[in-house]
Amino acid sequence: MTVIEVSGMTRRYGSGKTAYDAVHNLDLDIAEGELFGLLGTNGAGKTSTLEVVQGLSRPSEGTVRILGLDPVADRRKVRPALGIMLQKGGLPQDLTAAESLRMWAGTCSDPLPVDDVLARVDLGARADTRVKFLSGGEQRRLDLACAIISRPRVLFLDEPTTGLDPESRRNTWQLIQELKNSGVTIMLTTHYLDEAESLCDRLAIMHRGSVVRSGTVDDVVAGHPARIELKDPRTALPQLPGADVDRKGDTVSITTNSVQETLTELLVWARDSGVTLHGLDARAASLETVFLSIADTFDDPEVITA
Repeated sequence: MTVIEVSGMTRRYGSGKTAYDAVHNLDLDIAEGELFGLLGTNGAGKTSTLEVVQGLSRPSEGTVRILGLDPVADRRKVRPALGIMLQKGGLPQDLTAAESLRMWAGTCSDPLPVDDVLARVDLGARADTRVKFLSGGEQRRLDLACAIISRPRVLFLDEPTTGLDPESRRNTWQLIQELKNSGVTIMLTTHYLDEAESLCDRLAIMHRGSVVRSGTVDDVVAGHPARIELKDPRTALPQLPGADVDRKGDTVSITTNSVQETLTELLVWARDSGVTLHGLDARAASLETVFLSIADTFDDPEVITA
């Protein structure tokens, strides 16, 4: 069953000569129980996409359906099924963590017990602490608690682990995985590529308002060249069929779609020529290398944190 369906969606801001498309002609489909990741540089259109899919704004063109319904026109039917964790929560600073969650639970028809949810996000010991005295990471975990207390069928997580320490990140990953395993459909945006690799069934990489790669992590990485790097041996390298060699300063970078063959030829040449290969490092393509390649290819100055 397709839970989220986006067809030809465009989100346009402004009008006339000043109009620009933050998202252009986007197609997405997310199945029930799937964890789908949306990646991209800052300004790629991720947040605009989430706003339209969640029903917070209308698409300029195209259609969006959640559970077969229009999230704007059918808001009253759709909203109870959604859990939304925004990039910035904005909870009242003078309420305690427990009071904030009880306030949020009051908007739900069948909320989970407040104490249980606080425990799931590791805030049980901070229940009586005012929001303004919680750390940034603790406030993010409270935002997550507000998103899941309604027992959502569809969960939107916008940068859920920003500001979390490593242990809290891992615990949050575990909770997200548990929610997925229970059948919740999850749409996740993240700047952390290891997070996407660890959690997502499928993902899409956006750049300047369009999806430029999509599929499983293996799908996205497939066909992207591996990289071999070494210190420049100050001599001519052998012919390496199918490989591109680039010298910059003291480093030689070799990109190849046949890393084993290229590496073997290089090592055999070095042995036969009596050349020592210092700093030799061979790496298969990863989500990070694909992402950075996309940013470079499309001439985007933004830098993503992996």
